[in-house]
Parts: sequence; structure tokens; C-alpha cells
Amino acid sequence: MVAQRELSEAEVDRVFHALATSTRRDILRRTIEREQSVSTLASEYEMSFAAVQKHVAVLEAADLIVKRAEGRERLVRANPEMIARARALLARYEELWRSRIAQLDELLAETPAPASDTTTDTTDDSRTEEGD
Repeated sequence: MVAQRELSEAEVDRVFHALATSTRRDILRRTIEREQSVSTLASEYEMSFAAVQKHVAVLEAADLIVKRAEGRERLVRANPEMIARARALLARYEELWRSRIAQLDELLAETPAPASDTTTDTTDDSRTEEGD
């Protein structure tokens, strides 16, 4: 098992930026399934090849994908190590929030419920005129 080092703030920023658009998330999903050429990836989108290349470059800068040359083609595959590191970061955030919610639950359980006023108002609203 490879030890995962914690993501730096700059890496976290790049990962979240890279995953901020649906096109890049889709490219990442497709490259998790199998290695693909950039041209194959581009054929699935209604945008220019250059625009897809820019999306790939953002994912590559975040180290979420790895690109390699094979002849004239550039093949892209997901980087499972960085995906695992990003998942571990999100798991820590989840753990933090679950802990906070558990603390809130404990606090609410310890706090006595406010006493409800069960007395009924028995004042008579009928008034007599003075001096009758």
C-alpha cells in the first residue's frame, strides 16, 4: 500500500477548480473507465478540439489525469493516486461534519426542554358596568 501524503492548499485549489465544470468531471469519468486519446474525448463534445485540450490541461495541472504520447496521439488516463488523495480529503471533511453534528445532537440531548405552560387562562372576559 502506498502512503498518501496530504494535499497542499495549492493542490486542493487545483483539484476543486478542475472539478468545477461538468465537462471536466465527464472527461475524468471517461478516463477512469479507460485510457482515451484527446481526439476521441473531443469527438463527444459540441466544442472545438482546442477547448477540449484546455479542459484536459486543467485536469492534468491538477494531476487528476496523466497524458502520454503514443505516436502522434496523446492518450489520457485518470490518475488513481490523486483521485484517492482527493477522496481522502473529502472523507476528512465528512468526518469533521459528522463529528460536529454528533456534538450538536449531544448538546441538544443534554439541554432540558423548556417547560411548557400547561395552565389555562381562567379569567372571565365578561365585564359588568360599574355603578349598576
